[in-house]
Amino acid sequence: MADHQKDLRVAIAGLGSIGAKIAAELDRGLEGLVLSAIAAREPDRHRSFLSGLRHSPAILPIEQLSEAADIVVECAPSGVLRSIVEPVLRRGKAAVVVSVGALLDNSDLIDLAKAHGGRIIVPTGALIGLDAVNAAAVGTIHSVKMVTRKPIDGLKGAPFIVQNGIDIDNLREPLMLFAGTAREAAKGFPANLNVAVALSLAGIGPDRTIVEIWADPTVTRNVHRIEVEADSARFSMGIENIPSENPKTGMITALSVIALLRKQRATLSIGT
Repeated sequence: MADHQKDLRVAIAGLGSIGAKIAAELDRGLEGLVLSAIAAREPDRHRSFLSGLRHSPAILPIEQLSEAADIVVECAPSGVLRSIVEPVLRRGKAAVVVSVGALLDNSDLIDLAKAHGGRIIVPTGALIGLDAVNAAAVGTIHSVKMVTRKPIDGLKGAPFIVQNGIDIDNLREPLMLFAGTAREAAKGFPANLNVAVALSLAGIGPDRTIVEIWADPTVTRNVHRIEVEADSARFSMGIENIPSENPKTGMITALSVIALLRKQRATLSIGT
């Protein structure tokens, strides 16, 4: 009988609401995958979580994760994206990037991946339908527009709001904060707009993808509505994501990474 493929070793950079959820799921057991290592800014803060895992992963500095894994999942603040992903790509390995907005400022990482045989994999995250956008982009897409509505707590502290002195604390009705390109949106709302950048990279790019961002005291979920016009189809997609413990992040983001990891070793794989 043929040997099964060796288990894929997965390392996680960042143990916030996304990283911890992925680590727990891997520890519980995903076929063909094993949690080999983690990196966290303050490992001591996560001691009780880590001691609750059945199998203890190695705790390493971020630059060493790629030595202990086949695939490294980045779910850390966007400012450290480069220090996590660059060593992975130099070793010709795969990086799953959650802070996809930061890829726009580090686009040379794509060339680095090409030069060393590495891969950058962006999970669907808090969106739906990226497979449809990918498919439409094989033909011609004419326009992509995304309207995001978020509860006040999920937007607090965003650079765009701080720089423009916008007071969102006492809103009684929805307020449009921003309308512009996905590239500009990612700069102004780095913790919120990974979805817009993922959508733009799947479709017509960050400078042609149009984004509106609303602060909305009437919603309790992160609401995204997307309209796509292409030569092959016209479609619209809507999703309302329940925030995780971190109000800036939807619960489905971690689940999306887990689904992507599962796909790496799946006998039957559904969707493009």
